[in-house]
Amino acid sequence: MTVDVASREAVSTAAPSPLPPDHPPIAPARIGVVLINLGTPDATDYWSMRRYLSEFLSDRRVIDYSPWLWQPLLQLVILSKRPFSKGKEYAAIWNKELDESPLKTITRSQAQKLALRFARDPEVVVDWAMRYGNPSIPSVLERLVARGCRKLLLMALYPQYASPTTATAYDRAFDALKRMKWQPAVRTMGPYHDHPSYVRLLAKSIREHLAGLDFEPQLLLMSYHGVPKRFLLEGDPYHCHCQKTSRLVREELGWPPERVMVVFQSRFGREEWLKPYLDETLAELPKRGITRIAVISPAFVADCLETLEEIAEAGRETFLHAGGEKFAYVPCLNDRDDHIDLLEELARRELSGWLAR
Repeated sequence: MTVDVASREAVSTAAPSPLPPDHPPIAPARIGVVLINLGTPDATDYWSMRRYLSEFLSDRRVIDYSPWLWQPLLQLVILSKRPFSKGKEYAAIWNKELDESPLKTITRSQAQKLALRFARDPEVVVDWAMRYGNPSIPSVLERLVARGCRKLLLMALYPQYASPTTATAYDRAFDALKRMKWQPAVRTMGPYHDHPSYVRLLAKSIREHLAGLDFEPQLLLMSYHGVPKRFLLEGDPYHCHCQKTSRLVREELGWPPERVMVVFQSRFGREEWLKPYLDETLAELPKRGITRIAVISPAFVADCLETLEEIAEAGRETFLHAGGEKFAYVPCLNDRDDHIDLLEELARRELSGWLAR
């Protein structure tokens, strides 16, 4: 067998491995960036919905009642019926081409587009995960660490901080990290409810959408996912973040206070949640002579069940049935290029000191 000169030189100049022969391989050091969203069922059938809802509603950050009281009610009563109704709602918005929820489709696209922005930073690996459902946070973190990610940036995509969203996403990540032999350094992105670029982008999306309507809304409802009122009284800043986002966006639009109203949606159970409630407001507005409205949901960065079904479909029906005449839903920021600009800006800010440039 012959070996050419170039091959011999490559062999002779190759640096010997510093690892002993029986040492497991070590991947080159990288930085992982993980976009985290709420979650999605794998399908709309009963058992898929039951698994998803059980995981979601068993989270003590979401439902903090005593498990001794809550779990029997959840497993024996609520999950015997709720998967059927929620499955029908998901089926109405399901991405049938990819056989997945819109939230999964959009979040994947956000991660793919953000990865392209880091193409000039080969040490950065961008991935995405769901707090509930798949791809799970533990599976994604394990994959990134296996690829050599010694540093991780976790980006929970909730502009307004809330313990049932931001905190539980990071809780799940830390639970996964506790099981790792070689734990990476970790950074978590905080809320960005008042970030100037986020505020400007929301205002821009509102202007663009309203410019395409055949009517001028009398009122813009800014609808946020609700939480129990006692969370506010116990120190959760979510309500304050929602109010500040709404005020800053209204000021960016140059609108008077009476043209924007903050409401809360998706309450669960019998206790009092943050008010005013979206569904009650939609039924009441026509009685006050407000028959032309637009609705946006700034707490969501990707359209999902709560926006596409609860607002754009059920909300519209409630409003029109009550005597409303014109209803418009302003889509989430989703994977539009200027939203990826914002995500890149936020990521690079959080990666300061970790990236070479």
